[in-house]
Amino acid sequence: MPDPSACPDGHPVNAAAALYPGKVMHARLKPIGHRFSYRVMSLLIDLDRLDEADRLSRLFGIDRAALYSFHEKDHGPRDGTSLRAYAQRRAAEHGIDLTGGRVLLLCYPRLLGYAFNPLSVYFCTRADGRLALMIYEVRNTFGEIHSYVLPVDTGALSAAGLRQQHDKLFYVSPFVPMEARYHFRVLPPADQVRVHILETDGVGPLLAASFHGRRRALNSPALLRSFFALPLMTFKIVAAIHWEALRLWLKGARLVPRFKAETLTSGLASAGCNDYADPALFVAGDPAPGEGAVVR
Repeated sequence: MPDPSACPDGHPVNAAAALYPGKVMHARLKPIGHRFSYRVMSLLIDLDRLDEADRLSRLFGIDRAALYSFHEKDHGPRDGTSLRAYAQRRAAEHGIDLTGGRVLLLCYPRLLGYAFNPLSVYFCTRADGRLALMIYEVRNTFGEIHSYVLPVDTGALSAAGLRQQHDKLFYVSPFVPMEARYHFRVLPPADQVRVHILETDGVGPLLAASFHGRRRALNSPALLRSFFALPLMTFKIVAAIHWEALRLWLKGARLVPRFKAETLTSGLASAGCNDYADPALFVAGDPAPGEGAVVR
């Protein structure tokens, strides 16, 4: 009989780390239509069990050189200090205690010592297993990073996933204005994980991005398969960002001046703001299951 606590490949859902191969999709809806998708492999890692994760494969290392690796200094305060403690501090800012709970981080691993994460997502649970807090960590190509720290409100999580939203506060793309709002729709990681993001302006949907990956065990055979199927993946992510930006510019997209987020008030967070919860807005232009998210 199949183990109900295991994924289809027999890998336990509570392992210290796992892989989520899938695809990235990004669709600009206006004023110029533009869409692309590509295959990626994400890492889900339990920040309380880094030592255990370090022993899963000789090809994977924690804060050390390996074919694939995870380094705490790539995220959060980026100083190499504990990311688990960082998540606890951010949760405490909202009166949330994560003691006894889990903090799982979904991100790209380093490949041959290099990684670039446009979006990393922290799933933070209380001791009773309830999802309490999400941290959406956004990085731009200017070397800057910003975190949207969002408590999970009552009723926000259902069988269909988690729905959250927040005004855009961080400059990412030179083609997308700051006066925008993110609508997050997330299926927390189990045998699958999904992250959908719809960005809207004062008129309506502006662009959509999605991630859908299927869980696989983190072991040497899986890492070797990924290496040959997705050679130089982390380098290609940065190359793809610049290539798609060039294509947009050639299509006539206008550059948006860079603003300091702290001086901007978008006004899109009003109580009457449409939450764009209609699933059609997330499905339109969305590729087949297996797709990933980039925040713009």
